[in-house]
Amino acid sequence: AEGRSEGAGAGTGAAGSARAAVVAALLAPLLPEPLDHVLLQADLTAVAPGPLVRPLAEALGVLADVESKGGATVYRFTPGSVRRALDAGRSATELHAFLDRHSRTPVPQPLTYLIDDVARRHGLLRVGAASSYVRCDDESVLDEILADRRATALRLRRLAPTVVAAQADPRTLIEGLRAMGFAPAAESAEGDVMIARPHAHRTPPRTPPAPVPDGPPAPDATLLTAAVRAVRAGDRAATAPRKETPQAPGGLPRTSPADTLATVQAAAMTGESVWIGHVNAEGAASQRLLAPLRVEGGYVTGYDHTADEVRTYALHRITGVAELADEPDGAEPAR
Repeated sequence: AEGRSEGAGAGTGAAGSARAAVVAALLAPLLPEPLDHVLLQADLTAVAPGPLVRPLAEALGVLADVESKGGATVYRFTPGSVRRALDAGRSATELHAFLDRHSRTPVPQPLTYLIDDVARRHGLLRVGAASSYVRCDDESVLDEILADRRATALRLRRLAPTVVAAQADPRTLIEGLRAMGFAPAAESAEGDVMIARPHAHRTPPRTPPAPVPDGPPAPDATLLTAAVRAVRAGDRAATAPRKETPQAPGGLPRTSPADTLATVQAAAMTGESVWIGHVNAEGAASQRLLAPLRVEGGYVTGYDHTADEVRTYALHRITGVAELADEPDGAEPAR
């Protein structure tokens, strides 16, 4: 079946070609013969009095623009059409020879001037594609780069003694030059050296808490008890008297390390409270009303009435210790 189909297709194609040849032979006497010439006119036009042979029609279609069609085709020469022919690789000399060969009338002087004028300005500016460039004031360095086989993949082309264009993007060009042992620097469009900085990592924005429509919750009994204890502890620490002792700058008690250790140990044994001057790691000084509970390893642990909690302080950060002054008869000592 396939053989019959292929045979039928071949037969149909052969029959179609035969019919086309027969039709062409019948129409040939009725059609005008193609012409190999045109009539040039002084208004920068060319008139084709009939159909042109294919090579002439194709060449004239590049050199001029079709202005009108009919029994005779009118072509118009313009700077753009002449530039199009020059872009196609034809020279001014070839265009003049082409018109002399295919014109039955003399070539008009305006057309000659038009071709020469466009050809004189054609190609003065050259436009090409380049993804990046290399610029160096030392021409010998560029000579070394161009002579290196490893630069073949960069597709370098010298545009000036100190400028080389490349088809690679700037990052690839920089990496390629560094692989060759050079130390290039990236350049901005204004000619300034680009400085690379590390990316800054910013904290993402925080979502604000949802507003409470009815205001803050009412404090419970535990919160009220803690608040009362804090207020009483602050009052106790602010009103507790102390014995007169030497003071460091800022009003802190000042005693020797031996006296400090002995006084703190005695207070831990008797359960009394003492005033201490303390300087933290940041250098901030404060006075604390402390009831020592344990002294060991260079640290004293006790109940801090000022903060209303148990805390541990390093002995070497305590500037001095002051005992509480004797309470009047009937007064409760601060603990």
